[in-house]
Amino acid sequence: MQTNPTHTSLVAVGDSFTEGMSDRLPDGSYRGWADLLASRMAARTPGFRYANLAVRGKLIGQIVDEQVDVAAAMGADVITLVGGLNDTLRPKCDMGRVTDLLTQAVERLAPSCKQLVLMRSPGRQGPVLERFRPRMEELFACVEDLAARHGALVVDLYAAPSLSDPRLWDVDRLHLTAEGHRRVAEAVWQSLGHPPEDPEWHTPMPATPPPGWSTRRVEDVRFARQYLLPWIGRRLTGRSSGDGRPAKRPELLPYEGPAA
Repeated sequence: MQTNPTHTSLVAVGDSFTEGMSDRLPDGSYRGWADLLASRMAARTPGFRYANLAVRGKLIGQIVDEQVDVAAAMGADVITLVGGLNDTLRPKCDMGRVTDLLTQAVERLAPSCKQLVLMRSPGRQGPVLERFRPRMEELFACVEDLAARHGALVVDLYAAPSLSDPRLWDVDRLHLTAEGHRRVAEAVWQSLGHPPEDPEWHTPMPATPPPGWSTRRVEDVRFARQYLLPWIGRRLTGRSSGDGRPAKRPELLPYEGPAA
């Protein structure tokens, strides 16, 4: 790994995690770790260019079909690829197909850039993680194998104690808060060889008293009404939250940084 590298461009490929949900800006758009990372890189390199092709809800097959060739053609210095986790949450998930598609994506992207970055995605503590943990760990084993074979970096967010803390996850229990995205950006920044700005990004947050029983029940009802039931409805009807949405930043253009 190069120390204090100079990268002139970044392309981010993936789903809602890379789009930046739920790091919401005042105008209603999302920022997220990829924007924060690009902002840091741009501050070091005049004329730095950035594209973010991620769209919420995308499965790995859609990422391969809609984003991978576009990203490869851009010839960026760094490409980040995070995908497949949405597949693992589906009741009928063919993990063989998921890993095959991820392999196709890596084989296409790795030769097209100077550095491909893969991730072991973070997981929130709770019953959802436990239910789907075997699939997630099968996906992450594939990520490790592909990285070893193709010279990609792996940013291990899954093993970071801080990122499993429910306080770093939004009320939808699927997406990180602004602080969670900041920590992810720091993790990728360091993995690329830059000096730490926050050496303790992986350290758990200070303990606080847990919410009381009534507070937890109110949160559970809110979660079910606003997020779980609509999510189930989309699964039953074959729809996705990303249907019809364009890529977040579809062109590789100069970048000055995310809005405050």
